[in-house]
Amino acid sequence: MRQPSQSDDRARSKRIGALAALWPFLARYRLMLGAALAALVLTAATALALPIAVRRVVDAFETSAERLLDAYFLAALGIATLMAIGTGLRYYLVTRLGERVVADIRKAVFDRVIGLSPAFYERLMTGEVLSRITTDTTLILSVIGSSVSVALRNVLILAGGLVLLLVTSGKLTALVLLIVPAVIVPIVVLGRRLRRLGRENQDWIAASSGNAAEALGAVQTVQAFTHERRSRARFAQVTENAFDSARIRIAVRAMMTVLVILLVFVGIVGVLWIGARDVRSEAMTVGELVQFVIYAVMVAGAVGALSEIWGELQRAAGATERLVELLQAADSVADPETPVALGPVRGEIAFDRVRFAYPSRADSPALDGVSFSVRPGETVALVGPSGAGKTTIIQLLLRFYDPQSGAVRLDGHDVAELARSEFRRHIALVPQDPVIFAASARENIRFGRPEATDEEVEAAARAAAAHDFLSVLPQGYDTYVGERGVMLSGGQKQRVAIARAILRDAPVLLLDEATSALDAESEVLVQEAVDRLARGRTTLVVAHRLATVKKADRILVFEAGRIVAQGTHEELVSEGGLYARLARLQFTAGLAAE
Repeated sequence: MRQPSQSDDRARSKRIGALAALWPFLARYRLMLGAALAALVLTAATALALPIAVRRVVDAFETSAERLLDAYFLAALGIATLMAIGTGLRYYLVTRLGERVVADIRKAVFDRVIGLSPAFYERLMTGEVLSRITTDTTLILSVIGSSVSVALRNVLILAGGLVLLLVTSGKLTALVLLIVPAVIVPIVVLGRRLRRLGRENQDWIAASSGNAAEALGAVQTVQAFTHERRSRARFAQVTENAFDSARIRIAVRAMMTVLVILLVFVGIVGVLWIGARDVRSEAMTVGELVQFVIYAVMVAGAVGALSEIWGELQRAAGATERLVELLQAADSVADPETPVALGPVRGEIAFDRVRFAYPSRADSPALDGVSFSVRPGETVALVGPSGAGKTTIIQLLLRFYDPQSGAVRLDGHDVAELARSEFRRHIALVPQDPVIFAASARENIRFGRPEATDEEVEAAARAAAAHDFLSVLPQGYDTYVGERGVMLSGGQKQRVAIARAILRDAPVLLLDEATSALDAESEVLVQEAVDRLARGRTTLVVAHRLATVKKADRILVFEAGRIVAQGTHEELVSEGGLYARLARLQFTAGLAAE
């Protein structure tokens, strides 16, 4: 489990300018953005005009100019109406813009991470990626849909208010401006700490999400080993760390807010005291003092709001950086700029002196100088002890990873020169761990070929010996099978995965322990289906159970990342060596069990 540490690179979170990375997403909606800004300016202008109307009303009372009262009150009512309309329009446009932009960001991030190679996920937990897509984008939504517009409105009110304060009374405005440095200092000093705490808090939230995703994804294993208490304790600890980080951040932000508001209003009270003396000496009217007071309160409120919003902007800047990291994540596997055209696929496979080590185990090569070729339509089995490199062959052929040296070729083309989505369309895979999605059985099979008809789906299920158990489910093929296929047994999930591969109807077939979870009767049925499917197709079969590969055209025997023998079943048994020893152990054990 990844946990944040003080050694994390946090330099970028100190830049509020990180929010500029959102501009490409905002720029797509310039018209809506312009309308929102126009509504924003309208609300700020009407807010600034309202104190002038109030001054006119107050001075009209003072001068007994009753004929002007109706006009002034109507003007104040008109300004308030405009402000209400502008505020509603601003809320609608800004909130809608925020939702639209965040939806685009989520789609862009998912589009990026769904195509990243497995090597990327060796460095970053899936739960943390999901946290960034959800929690971090929620922060950005808060900023775009609220904080930024409120900040801009307060900036306009602050700037306009200061100008109108100066027009109303230059002397009192000069006194107000003396307060500004005292307000700026805590914003700058405490703001730096808020930036660091905001990023740390988000890291802990991501760690909490990753921990929960890992435990819930393996909930049956957790319960089987009575690990619930330890899992609860671990999640509680990470969650408490996130809370402690948030508590400190909230305390610092509250302290900054208290200091700023206190300093601002202490200064305003002093200025009002001086203003009251000016009214008594008739240096200004009561209406002018009231106007000045309203503007001073508006300016103070704007400063206080900006001090709060600044913390939100800093948190959003950190969230933006984390999302940008995903959007700009370097992947060890990438499509070439100008992919080679593949053409019709015959299914010829070749490994040429391939050496490969997984990124997390760089010192221990999974394959060490492996070379072999498979003719179109040939069925080749890969056997050997666990960890010998058999599954790695399939992962390299699918180009989930790139070898450190050597080349993997399909029909004479290095797969590194091909577009991954192009050549993978011609490959069908049945993995060792069958993946079942939270959907109906029909949709799980149709995943192999989305455009397939219901009849083709059911024909594939029959060929995989899955029709009988699928047809008796409560809603038949349309039965929801639960997250990760929890409603199906291990053997049933495997048969659904095989049906998916059959439906794909690809020229290259990869079977990674495809019958490992089947009972003896189902294994016979599925093996017959696989034999029929393999005819005319290039097939690589990874198997521990040698009974399933006896009919293979050729068997490659792997040990410690190398090919130590190859031939037919009979040839390898007669030669002795590793394969003969494995065959003797398995077949003798099988006879003993009978």
